[in-house]
Amino acid sequence: MQHLTYRKEGQVTTSHRNEDRGGEHRWAFNGVEYPTRKLMCEARRAEYVRLLDEEGMNFTQAAHAVGVSKRTGKAWRNGRTRATGRNEKPLVDRYRSTMDKPRTLHPRYLSQEERIQIADRLCLGDSIRAIARLLGRDPGTVGREVERDGNPESGGYEPCRARQKAADRLKRPKPRKAAEDTRLWDEIAAGLRRHWSPEQIANRPRPDLPDNGDMHASVETICQPIYLQARGELRQEPKRAMRQGRTARRPRGGQGRKPRFREPMVMISERPPEIEDRAVPGHWEGDLITGSRNKSAIGTLVERTTRFTILPHLPDGHDAEHARQAIIDKMQHLPKLLRNSLTWDQGAELALHKRIGASLEAVHFCDPHSPWQRGTNENTNGLLRQYFPKGTDPSVYPEDHLDAVAEELNDRPRKTLGFMKPSEKIIELLDAA
Repeated sequence: MQHLTYRKEGQVTTSHRNEDRGGEHRWAFNGVEYPTRKLMCEARRAEYVRLLDEEGMNFTQAAHAVGVSKRTGKAWRNGRTRATGRNEKPLVDRYRSTMDKPRTLHPRYLSQEERIQIADRLCLGDSIRAIARLLGRDPGTVGREVERDGNPESGGYEPCRARQKAADRLKRPKPRKAAEDTRLWDEIAAGLRRHWSPEQIANRPRPDLPDNGDMHASVETICQPIYLQARGELRQEPKRAMRQGRTARRPRGGQGRKPRFREPMVMISERPPEIEDRAVPGHWEGDLITGSRNKSAIGTLVERTTRFTILPHLPDGHDAEHARQAIIDKMQHLPKLLRNSLTWDQGAELALHKRIGASLEAVHFCDPHSPWQRGTNENTNGLLRQYFPKGTDPSVYPEDHLDAVAEELNDRPRKTLGFMKPSEKIIELLDAA
């Protein structure tokens, strides 16, 4: 067992390493055991910063208090260059950034500059009333500050310690709504199991509970219990619950392809205005979701006005002939009102676009490397990746499975539709026609 014992303001503090019966080393600091030396060292550095900022110790005192040399404390403050040439940033800045800081307060509250003046004047022997006159404050304000936020151990007034105590009082800890209410969390979990996003769950109308505010939750209320404290194995829970299967956001991006067709293409710039503003239904956007090495694929068709989704089945390949046949087979059963146009990227699978256009009014093509021109379809492809992750083989899924996925997607409420479902919206348009 190794011991390091030192004194801090009359109190004996020990940092040591224990070896238990199983041969494992346990590291302790300030009476707390840590499973690794790294965690113990992090606690020691954090205490070093606290002693500097809150206790008002100088560099040497703080270093001795946590059991390190003055030189080590200097390296924590200023950083250092290792023998390998690797530069290490100052550790103090990192720990200081995690400490609680008082928020911007109303002028009626004492500022840190005023607290420093109070401490200085008390050291000079000024009375409470004299200090209050100097600051332009009521004597009761200054008196309560000294009595309430003074250091009971030393009997003095320390401005940094007083600032932190004031910040602690401003906190209003409150249990998280979703974590406390099991009935509300059951409703949220049911939505997540149906692959609804937190925003869809929060904004979907609740006709069964219109006046019960306790059963309504904001997006942040739903996200907090999912993401907070998700470490190690718990990180799998957000991956299963959230649509993209990620625990952090990633920047958007992507590149389109630029194959060449013999038949002339009708570009998106020639598309009629009513398609762009989604005023008329029946205009679709399409693409492929490909598997590993682009060997297999699933077709995706999304109606621009209603976001209604259809998934053409491509079990035998996604060349131009198979893509043409799958698209026509799916769209020929739609009412004429919903078969107006199709917008696609310049992929080789649409080389027979003229024959597809015979079943529609027109086929339009996006500009090269411009997937945002099919924004509705790109968004839908992202949703479908939850069902068909990258690297999987889409050809193994039978057609009835694709239809079930499309049905589930069409049964989700969408923010852009006022949280109506695509299946509801398309029926509404057909009834209105």
